[in-house]
Amino acid sequence: MTTSYIPGFGNHIATEAVPGALPIGRNSPQRPAYGLYAEQLSGTAFTAPRHENRRSWLYRLRPTAEHPPYEPYEAAVRFAAGSHDAPLPPNRLRWDPAPMTPPGTDWIDGMTTMLVNRDPADLEGVAVNVYACNRNMERVFVDADGELVFLPQSGRLTILTELGRIDIAPGQIALVPRGVRFRVELPDGEAAGYVAENHGSLFRLPDLGPIGANGLGNPRDFETPVAWFEDRDEPTQVVQKFLGSLWTMTLDHSPLDVVAWHGNLAPWRYDLSRFNTINTVSFDHPDPSIFTLLTSPSDVPGRANADLVLFPPRWMVAEDTFRPPWFHRNVMSEAMGLITGAYDAKAEGFRPGGLSLHNLMAGHGPDLASWQGASHAALNPHRIEGTMAFMVESCWPYRPTAHALAHAQLDYDAVWKDFPKAKLP
Repeated sequence: MTTSYIPGFGNHIATEAVPGALPIGRNSPQRPAYGLYAEQLSGTAFTAPRHENRRSWLYRLRPTAEHPPYEPYEAAVRFAAGSHDAPLPPNRLRWDPAPMTPPGTDWIDGMTTMLVNRDPADLEGVAVNVYACNRNMERVFVDADGELVFLPQSGRLTILTELGRIDIAPGQIALVPRGVRFRVELPDGEAAGYVAENHGSLFRLPDLGPIGANGLGNPRDFETPVAWFEDRDEPTQVVQKFLGSLWTMTLDHSPLDVVAWHGNLAPWRYDLSRFNTINTVSFDHPDPSIFTLLTSPSDVPGRANADLVLFPPRWMVAEDTFRPPWFHRNVMSEAMGLITGAYDAKAEGFRPGGLSLHNLMAGHGPDLASWQGASHAALNPHRIEGTMAFMVESCWPYRPTAHALAHAQLDYDAVWKDFPKAKLP
Protein backbone atom coordinates (compact mmCIF):
# COMPACT_ATOMS: atom_id res chain seq x y z
CA MET A 1 0.00 0.00 0.00
CA THR A 2 1.45 3.34 -1.03
CA THR A 3 1.26 6.12 1.53
CA SER A 4 1.26 9.78 0.53
CA TYR A 5 2.44 12.63 2.71
CA ILE A 6 2.11 16.40 2.75
CA PRO A 7 5.16 18.36 3.97
CA GLY A 8 5.12 21.20 6.47
CA PHE A 9 5.01 21.51 10.27
CA GLY A 10 1.80 23.11 11.54
CA ASN A 11 0.50 24.03 8.09
CA HIS A 12 -3.23 24.09 7.39
CA ILE A 13 -3.85 20.97 5.35
CA ALA A 14 -6.94 19.82 3.45
CA THR A 15 -7.14 16.17 2.34
CA GLU A 16 -9.88 13.73 1.34
CA ALA A 17 -9.89 9.99 0.67
CA VAL A 18 -13.11 10.20 -1.37
CA PRO A 19 -13.49 13.00 -3.93
CA GLY A 20 -16.08 15.55 -2.84
CA ALA A 21 -16.02 14.50 0.82
CA LEU A 22 -14.33 17.70 1.99
CA PRO A 23 -16.79 20.59 2.26
CA ILE A 24 -15.82 23.89 0.70
CA GLY A 25 -16.88 27.26 2.05
CA ARG A 26 -20.46 27.52 3.32
CA ASN A 27 -21.21 23.82 2.72
CA SER A 28 -19.51 23.11 6.05
CA PRO A 29 -20.50 21.80 8.52
CA GLN A 30 -24.35 21.73 8.33
CA ARG A 31 -24.80 19.10 5.63
CA PRO A 32 -21.48 17.43 4.71
CA ALA A 33 -21.39 15.29 1.60
CA TYR A 34 -22.44 11.61 1.75
CA GLY A 35 -24.06 12.12 5.17
CA LEU A 36 -20.68 12.38 6.89
CA TYR A 37 -20.51 13.84 10.39
CA ALA A 38 -18.52 17.02 11.03
CA GLU A 39 -16.39 16.94 14.19
CA GLN A 40 -13.75 19.38 15.39
CA LEU A 41 -10.65 18.06 17.17
CA SER A 42 -9.04 20.82 19.23
CA GLY A 43 -5.51 20.44 20.55
CA THR A 44 -5.47 23.90 22.16
CA ALA A 45 -8.01 26.16 23.82
CA PHE A 46 -10.51 27.70 21.41
CA THR A 47 -9.19 31.17 22.25
CA ALA A 48 -5.47 30.39 21.92
CA PRO A 49 -3.62 32.99 19.81
CA ARG A 50 -3.98 32.32 16.11
CA HIS A 51 -0.31 31.38 15.66
CA GLU A 52 -0.59 28.80 18.47
CA ASN A 53 -4.11 27.51 17.78
CA ARG A 54 -4.16 23.88 16.66
CA ARG A 55 -7.37 22.20 15.52
CA SER A 56 -8.74 20.14 12.65
CA TRP A 57 -12.19 19.50 11.23
CA LEU A 58 -12.89 15.80 10.65
CA TYR A 59 -15.59 14.38 8.38
CA ARG A 60 -16.35 10.83 9.44
CA LEU A 61 -18.75 7.92 9.02
CA ARG A 62 -19.95 8.08 12.64
CA PRO A 63 -19.48 10.64 15.44
CA THR A 64 -17.07 9.68 18.24
CA ALA A 65 -19.78 10.65 20.74
CA GLU A 66 -21.52 7.35 19.93
CA HIS A 67 -20.01 4.80 22.32
CA PRO A 68 -20.90 2.82 25.48
CA PRO A 69 -19.42 3.64 28.92
CA TYR A 70 -15.75 2.91 29.52
CA GLU A 71 -14.79 0.22 32.02
CA PRO A 72 -11.42 -0.28 33.76
CA TYR A 73 -8.85 -2.10 31.63
CA GLU A 74 -8.24 -5.24 33.66
CA ALA A 75 -5.18 -6.72 31.92
CA ALA A 76 -1.88 -6.52 33.80
CA VAL A 77 0.11 -3.77 32.12
CA ARG A 78 3.02 -1.51 33.01
CA PHE A 79 1.82 1.38 30.85
CA ALA A 80 0.60 4.28 33.01
CA ALA A 81 1.63 2.30 36.07
CA GLY A 82 2.18 5.45 38.14
CA SER A 83 5.31 6.79 39.78
CA HIS A 84 7.02 5.45 42.88
CA ASP A 85 5.64 7.33 45.89
CA ALA A 86 8.52 6.75 48.32
CA PRO A 87 11.14 9.50 48.83
CA LEU A 88 13.24 9.67 45.68
CA PRO A 89 17.03 9.48 46.11
CA PRO A 90 18.96 12.01 44.00
CA ASN A 91 20.87 9.15 42.38
CA ARG A 92 21.80 8.83 38.74
CA LEU A 93 20.10 5.83 37.18
CA ARG A 94 20.55 3.73 34.07
CA TRP A 95 18.72 0.80 32.49
CA ASP A 96 19.55 -1.97 30.06
CA PRO A 97 17.35 -2.45 26.99
CA ALA A 98 13.96 -3.92 27.81
CA PRO A 99 13.69 -7.67 27.13
CA MET A 100 11.31 -8.80 24.42
CA THR A 101 7.87 -9.53 25.82
CA PRO A 102 6.08 -12.91 25.61
CA PRO A 103 4.63 -13.95 22.23
CA GLY A 104 1.28 -12.37 21.42
CA THR A 105 2.08 -9.00 23.02
CA ASP A 106 0.78 -5.97 21.13
CA TRP A 107 1.94 -2.37 21.51
CA ILE A 108 -0.44 -1.53 24.39
CA ASP A 109 0.54 -4.49 26.54
CA GLY A 110 4.19 -4.08 25.48
CA MET A 111 4.43 -0.52 26.82
CA THR A 112 6.28 0.13 30.09
CA THR A 113 6.26 3.54 31.76
CA MET A 114 9.73 4.25 33.15
CA LEU A 115 9.78 7.92 34.16
CA VAL A 116 7.04 10.45 34.95
CA ASN A 117 7.19 13.92 36.44
CA ARG A 118 3.72 15.47 36.74
CA ASP A 119 0.12 14.43 37.14
CA PRO A 120 -1.48 14.44 33.66
CA ALA A 121 -4.41 16.38 35.17
CA ASP A 122 -2.02 19.33 35.68
CA LEU A 123 -1.61 19.61 31.88
CA GLU A 124 2.14 19.76 32.51
CA GLY A 125 5.02 17.34 32.47
CA VAL A 126 6.23 14.44 30.40
CA ALA A 127 6.58 10.66 30.71
CA VAL A 128 9.17 8.41 29.11
CA ASN A 129 8.05 4.92 28.12
CA VAL A 130 9.68 1.96 26.40
CA TYR A 131 7.91 -0.64 24.28
CA ALA A 132 8.67 -4.19 23.12
CA CYS A 133 5.96 -5.97 21.13
CA ASN A 134 5.50 -8.80 18.65
CA ARG A 135 1.86 -8.73 17.58
CA ASN A 136 -0.22 -6.41 15.44
CA MET A 137 -2.83 -4.46 17.35
CA GLU A 138 -6.37 -5.61 16.59
CA ARG A 139 -7.83 -2.89 18.80
CA VAL A 140 -7.52 0.89 18.85
CA PHE A 141 -5.80 3.15 21.38
CA VAL A 142 -6.33 6.81 22.28
CA ASP A 143 -4.36 8.91 24.76
CA ALA A 144 -6.33 11.71 26.43
CA ASP A 145 -3.36 12.58 28.67
CA GLY A 146 -0.95 13.84 26.04
CA GLU A 147 0.62 13.66 22.61
CA LEU A 148 2.87 10.70 21.85
CA VAL A 149 6.27 10.80 20.13
CA PHE A 150 7.35 7.39 18.79
CA LEU A 151 11.12 6.75 18.56
CA PRO A 152 11.68 3.25 17.12
CA GLN A 153 14.91 1.50 18.11
CA SER A 154 14.40 -1.80 16.28
CA GLY A 155 11.68 -2.90 13.89
CA ARG A 156 9.35 -0.82 11.74
CA LEU A 157 5.96 0.51 12.84
CA THR A 158 2.83 1.21 10.83
CA ILE A 159 0.65 3.63 12.78
CA LEU A 160 -2.89 3.69 11.42
CA THR A 161 -4.54 6.84 12.73
CA GLU A 162 -7.87 8.55 12.24
CA LEU A 163 -6.14 11.13 10.04
CA GLY A 164 -3.97 8.82 7.97
CA ARG A 165 -1.32 6.13 7.89
CA ILE A 166 2.28 6.65 8.99
CA ASP A 167 5.13 4.20 8.34
CA ILE A 168 8.33 4.68 10.35
CA ALA A 169 11.56 2.77 10.88
CA PRO A 170 14.51 3.29 13.24
CA GLY A 171 15.99 6.65 12.31
CA GLN A 172 12.54 8.18 11.91
CA ILE A 173 10.08 9.45 14.53
CA ALA A 174 6.35 10.11 14.52
CA LEU A 175 3.94 12.14 16.64
CA VAL A 176 0.28 11.29 17.31
CA PRO A 177 -1.67 14.22 18.84
CA ARG A 178 -3.58 13.94 22.09
CA GLY A 179 -7.01 12.42 21.50
CA VAL A 180 -6.30 10.87 18.08
CA ARG A 181 -7.19 7.17 17.86
CA PHE A 182 -4.74 4.77 16.26
CA ARG A 183 -3.61 1.18 15.82
CA VAL A 184 0.01 -0.06 15.63
CA GLU A 185 1.07 -2.82 13.23
CA LEU A 186 4.50 -4.46 12.98
CA PRO A 187 5.76 -5.07 9.40
CA ASP A 188 8.80 -6.95 10.74
CA GLY A 189 6.85 -9.04 13.25
CA GLU A 190 8.38 -7.42 16.32
CA ALA A 191 9.59 -3.99 17.40
CA ALA A 192 11.11 -2.11 20.32
CA GLY A 193 11.74 1.53 21.08
CA TYR A 194 10.73 4.56 23.09
CA VAL A 195 7.64 6.76 23.42
CA ALA A 196 7.68 10.24 24.96
CA GLU A 197 4.28 11.30 26.30
CA ASN A 198 3.92 15.08 26.54
CA HIS A 199 1.18 16.25 28.94
CA GLY A 200 1.99 19.95 28.56
CA SER A 201 1.85 22.53 25.80
CA LEU A 202 2.14 21.04 22.33
CA PHE A 203 5.55 20.27 20.91
CA ARG A 204 6.66 22.90 18.42
CA LEU A 205 9.83 23.91 16.63
CA PRO A 206 12.08 26.05 18.85
CA ASP A 207 12.83 29.67 18.02
CA LEU A 208 16.24 29.95 16.38
CA GLY A 209 17.37 33.31 17.80
CA PRO A 210 20.87 34.24 16.59
CA ILE A 211 21.04 31.05 14.50
CA GLY A 212 18.74 32.83 12.05
CA ALA A 213 16.14 31.52 9.62
CA ASN A 214 17.61 28.07 8.95
CA GLY A 215 18.94 25.13 10.91
CA LEU A 216 17.94 22.40 13.34
CA GLY A 217 14.53 20.98 12.31
CA ASN A 218 13.13 22.53 9.13
CA PRO A 219 9.31 22.69 8.80
CA ARG A 220 9.21 21.23 5.29
CA ASP A 221 10.82 17.98 6.50
CA PHE A 222 7.86 17.06 8.72
CA GLU A 223 5.43 14.88 6.74
CA THR A 224 1.70 14.63 7.46
CA PRO A 225 -0.34 11.74 6.00
CA VAL A 226 -3.20 12.23 3.58
CA ALA A 227 -6.70 11.09 4.50
CA TRP A 228 -7.22 7.34 4.90
CA PHE A 229 -10.09 5.47 6.54
CA GLU A 230 -11.56 2.09 7.44
CA ASP A 231 -15.19 1.22 6.66
CA ARG A 232 -15.43 -1.87 8.85
CA ASP A 233 -18.55 -2.89 10.75
CA GLU A 234 -17.26 -5.37 13.29
CA PRO A 235 -16.59 -5.26 17.05
CA THR A 236 -13.54 -3.12 17.83
CA GLN A 237 -12.08 -2.67 21.30
CA VAL A 238 -10.98 0.86 22.16
CA VAL A 239 -8.48 1.42 24.99
CA GLN A 240 -8.15 4.95 26.34
CA LYS A 241 -5.53 6.39 28.67
CA PHE A 242 -7.15 8.99 30.92
CA LEU A 243 -5.59 10.62 34.01
CA GLY A 244 -2.89 7.97 34.15
CA SER A 245 -5.17 4.91 33.97
CA LEU A 246 -6.35 2.69 31.14
CA TRP A 247 -10.04 2.25 30.30
CA THR A 248 -11.81 0.24 27.62
CA MET A 249 -15.06 -0.12 25.71
CA THR A 250 -16.13 -1.90 22.52
CA LEU A 251 -17.66 -0.35 19.41
CA ASP A 252 -19.53 -2.18 16.68
CA HIS A 253 -17.30 -0.58 14.05
CA SER A 254 -13.79 0.72 13.48
CA PRO A 255 -13.41 4.31 14.75
CA LEU A 256 -10.68 4.97 12.16
CA ASP A 257 -13.37 6.26 9.80
CA VAL A 258 -12.37 9.85 8.98
CA VAL A 259 -12.96 10.21 5.24
CA ALA A 260 -11.68 13.79 4.96
CA TRP A 261 -10.14 16.44 7.19
CA HIS A 262 -8.65 19.89 7.17
CA GLY A 263 -6.72 21.83 9.79
CA ASN A 264 -3.32 22.10 11.44
CA LEU A 265 -3.56 19.43 14.17
CA ALA A 266 -2.39 16.16 12.66
CA PRO A 267 0.02 13.26 13.06
CA TRP A 268 3.40 13.60 11.40
CA ARG A 269 6.66 11.77 10.80
CA TYR A 270 10.22 13.08 10.58
CA ASP A 271 13.47 11.59 9.27
CA LEU A 272 16.17 12.26 11.90
CA SER A 273 18.88 12.38 9.21
CA ARG A 274 17.35 15.69 8.03
CA PHE A 275 18.20 17.43 11.31
CA ASN A 276 20.60 20.29 10.50
CA THR A 277 23.07 20.10 13.38
CA ILE A 278 24.69 23.31 14.61
CA ASN A 279 28.07 22.95 16.33
CA THR A 280 31.09 24.96 17.30
CA VAL A 281 33.85 25.63 14.76
CA SER A 282 36.10 27.68 17.03
CA PHE A 283 36.64 26.77 20.69
CA ASP A 284 34.79 25.69 23.85
CA HIS A 285 31.70 23.46 23.88
CA PRO A 286 28.21 24.82 23.09
CA ASP A 287 25.20 24.10 25.28
CA PRO A 288 23.04 21.08 24.35
CA SER A 289 20.14 23.40 23.55
CA ILE A 290 21.61 23.74 20.05
CA PHE A 291 20.52 20.15 19.43
CA THR A 292 16.81 20.79 20.16
CA LEU A 293 14.40 19.38 17.59
CA LEU A 294 11.12 20.08 19.44
CA THR A 295 10.16 22.08 22.50
CA SER A 296 7.12 22.21 24.78
CA PRO A 297 7.38 25.56 26.63
CA SER A 298 6.42 26.01 30.27
CA ASP A 299 4.93 29.15 31.81
CA VAL A 300 8.45 30.43 32.53
CA PRO A 301 10.13 31.90 29.43
CA GLY A 302 13.18 29.88 28.39
CA ARG A 303 12.39 26.96 30.71
CA ALA A 304 10.94 24.01 28.84
CA ASN A 305 8.23 21.70 30.07
CA ALA A 306 9.92 19.25 27.69
CA ASP A 307 12.58 19.41 25.00
CA LEU A 308 13.31 16.63 22.53
CA VAL A 309 17.05 16.87 21.85
CA LEU A 310 19.03 14.89 19.24
CA PHE A 311 22.68 13.82 19.19
CA PRO A 312 23.12 12.64 15.58
CA PRO A 313 26.16 12.00 13.38
CA ARG A 314 28.00 15.32 13.12
CA TRP A 315 31.31 17.07 12.61
CA MET A 316 33.29 18.09 15.69
CA VAL A 317 35.54 20.95 14.66
CA ALA A 318 37.09 23.15 17.34
CA GLU A 319 40.37 23.88 19.07
CA ASP A 320 41.06 24.19 22.80
CA THR A 321 37.96 22.19 23.63
CA PHE A 322 36.76 19.09 25.43
CA ARG A 323 34.54 17.49 22.85
CA PRO A 324 32.22 15.19 24.81
CA PRO A 325 29.73 16.89 27.15
CA TRP A 326 31.61 18.44 30.05
CA PHE A 327 30.95 17.68 33.71
CA HIS A 328 27.86 19.61 34.69
CA ARG A 329 24.91 20.07 37.04
CA ASN A 330 21.81 21.93 35.97
CA VAL A 331 18.19 22.60 36.89
CA MET A 332 16.81 20.57 33.99
CA SER A 333 16.29 16.82 34.36
CA GLU A 334 17.62 14.64 31.56
CA ALA A 335 16.23 11.30 30.36
CA MET A 336 18.40 9.90 27.56
CA GLY A 337 17.89 7.02 25.15
CA LEU A 338 20.09 5.51 22.45
CA ILE A 339 18.64 4.43 19.12
CA THR A 340 21.81 3.17 17.46
CA GLY A 341 25.58 3.12 17.85
CA ALA A 342 27.41 4.48 20.88
CA TYR A 343 27.10 7.75 22.81
CA ASP A 344 30.33 9.75 22.83
CA ALA A 345 30.27 10.42 26.59
CA LYS A 346 29.90 6.79 27.68
CA ALA A 347 32.35 4.00 26.87
CA GLU A 348 30.11 1.05 27.79
CA GLY A 349 26.96 0.10 29.68
CA PHE A 350 24.71 2.44 27.67
CA ARG A 351 23.38 0.30 24.84
CA PRO A 352 20.82 0.92 22.09
CA GLY A 353 17.40 0.51 23.65
CA GLY A 354 18.74 1.51 27.08
CA LEU A 355 17.83 4.56 29.13
CA SER A 356 19.51 6.85 31.65
CA LEU A 357 18.29 9.49 34.10
CA HIS A 358 20.18 12.47 35.53
CA ASN A 359 17.72 14.46 37.63
CA LEU A 360 18.17 18.13 38.46
CA MET A 361 21.49 19.05 40.09
CA ALA A 362 22.88 15.52 39.75
CA GLY A 363 26.53 15.78 38.77
CA HIS A 364 27.23 13.92 35.52
CA GLY A 365 29.37 13.93 32.43
CA PRO A 366 31.73 11.52 30.64
CA ASP A 367 32.77 8.30 32.33
CA LEU A 368 36.42 7.72 33.18
CA ALA A 369 37.37 6.01 29.92
CA SER A 370 35.65 8.68 27.79
CA TRP A 371 37.28 11.47 29.82
CA GLN A 372 40.73 9.93 29.43
CA GLY A 373 40.30 9.48 25.70
CA ALA A 374 38.95 12.99 25.14
CA SER A 375 41.63 14.61 27.33
CA HIS A 376 44.42 13.23 25.13
CA ALA A 377 42.72 13.34 21.73
CA ALA A 378 44.27 15.29 18.88
CA LEU A 379 41.88 18.15 18.15
CA ASN A 380 41.65 17.58 14.43
CA PRO A 381 38.36 17.83 12.58
CA HIS A 382 36.47 14.65 13.44
CA ARG A 383 33.12 13.27 12.37
CA ILE A 384 31.03 11.22 14.78
CA GLU A 385 29.40 8.46 12.73
CA GLY A 386 26.93 5.63 13.23
CA THR A 387 25.09 7.00 16.25
CA MET A 388 21.75 8.50 17.17
CA ALA A 389 20.97 9.40 20.77
CA PHE A 390 18.17 11.56 22.10
CA MET A 391 17.23 13.29 25.33
CA VAL A 392 13.83 14.20 26.76
CA GLU A 393 14.79 17.12 28.97
CA SER A 394 12.30 18.65 31.41
CA CYS A 395 12.18 21.37 34.05
CA TRP A 396 10.26 18.93 36.28
CA PRO A 397 12.23 16.20 38.12
CA TYR A 398 11.47 12.68 36.92
CA ARG A 399 10.14 9.99 39.26
CA PRO A 400 10.93 6.45 38.13
CA THR A 401 8.09 3.98 38.38
CA ALA A 402 8.34 1.10 40.84
CA HIS A 403 9.14 -1.20 37.90
CA ALA A 404 11.93 1.10 36.74
CA LEU A 405 13.51 1.30 40.20
CA ALA A 406 13.43 -2.47 40.51
CA HIS A 407 15.25 -2.94 37.19
CA ALA A 408 17.89 -0.18 37.25
CA GLN A 409 21.57 -1.06 36.80
CA LEU A 410 23.12 -1.55 40.23
CA ASP A 411 26.59 -0.24 39.39
CA TYR A 412 25.94 2.92 37.36
CA ASP A 413 27.73 5.21 39.83
CA ALA A 414 30.91 3.19 39.26
CA VAL A 415 31.44 4.78 35.82
CA TRP A 416 32.66 7.90 37.67
CA LYS A 417 34.93 5.98 40.03
CA ASP A 418 38.73 6.47 40.27
CA PHE A 419 39.09 9.85 38.59
CA PRO A 420 42.58 11.09 39.55
CA LYS A 421 42.85 14.05 41.86
CA ALA A 422 44.12 17.25 40.27
CA LYS A 423 47.74 18.08 41.16
CA LEU A 424 48.34 21.64 42.27
CA PRO A 425 51.82 23.21 41.99
